[in-house]
Amino acid sequence: MIEPAERLNDIKEYYFSTKLREINELNKQGKNIINMGIGNPDIPPPENVNKALKTAIKDDGSHKYQPYKGISELRESISDFYKKKYNIVLDPNENILPLIGSKEGIMHISLAFLNKGDKVLIPNPGYPSYKSITELVGAEPIFYPLVEKNNWMPDLNTLKKLVSDDLKLMWINYPNMPTGINATIKFFKNIYEFAVSNNILVINDNPYSFILNDNPLSFLSVDSSFEYCLELNSLSKSHNMAGWRVGMVNGSKNNIDTILKVKSNIDSGMYYGIQKGAIQALSIDSSWYESSNQTYAKRREIVYNICKKLNLTFDKNSTGMFVWAKIKNSKISSVDFVNNLLYDKDIFITPGSIFGSNGEGYVRLSLCLSHEKLNEALMKL
Repeated sequence: MIEPAERLNDIKEYYFSTKLREINELNKQGKNIINMGIGNPDIPPPENVNKALKTAIKDDGSHKYQPYKGISELRESISDFYKKKYNIVLDPNENILPLIGSKEGIMHISLAFLNKGDKVLIPNPGYPSYKSITELVGAEPIFYPLVEKNNWMPDLNTLKKLVSDDLKLMWINYPNMPTGINATIKFFKNIYEFAVSNNILVINDNPYSFILNDNPLSFLSVDSSFEYCLELNSLSKSHNMAGWRVGMVNGSKNNIDTILKVKSNIDSGMYYGIQKGAIQALSIDSSWYESSNQTYAKRREIVYNICKKLNLTFDKNSTGMFVWAKIKNSKISSVDFVNNLLYDKDIFITPGSIFGSNGEGYVRLSLCLSHEKLNEALMKL
């Protein structure tokens, strides 16, 4: 048997990868599992996006390799989008790097800036890939706590105590997943000042700006030079294009060029037709977002009722496509709570513990199901 690399010693298969296999097996046995665990938009993208993809197939050269930095029209569309939505000026040729989904950007950024033994500040709770990719590249995750009593925001005094000579990078994620808490400009400025004073690169992972959120913000607004800040963004959630795999990282020319050294050696530019579709998505009218949010708002009301049936508490001020809810019964773990619901009622939700130790005692419920499916889940309860 060929031994796997040592870097995999502490890495487990992604939770949803294993759990979805389990759910598929249950469905094969005749179950009808209602999956409220995954943020996989069920609403299709705008129709003109699909049309652009179909039309692009006929364009000369659509089958060929595409530029590593994407076609110029896509970068210009991203620039226009950031100006219109966040009032931030990005140079299409210097500040923007399209990605095959923002998840790959976590790996590219980590490979580009981290040496073995470097330390990385990671939110707890937070997206599991921050930790696993940090470990895959040989760096050390240092967790900073997010807790409900502090509105799921990091405490600056606690962060200062975690600073060391080999601290290199920090991940933040606002609007936050899994908690749904939105940031403020004041918070972003405080984090930026912390980064500059300690020579740390901060990356904001920002895919949820436009979902049930009246105040979209970008971390890049704190400094026009972008030297200490990068931002990942994605069309997966905001434009219902998760399977298209379209994302971006934005920042200073120096940092973008550094990441490009990694990306250009790992993959190629995304398919031409997908880029043309993404251009259309980035230019859609605000009425489309309003319509989408009306749908999510109605779904969220049903999910609130599901939470009440499950004896969960929740914050109605949260944003995004999930509801983060607290288990009132402190004697049961989030994993046991989720498994009991799965096996007793054929409903799957996400245990908070997969996002870190501070997620224990909470669960996450997705809004990416039809009204009919959500009402079916409510009736099961």
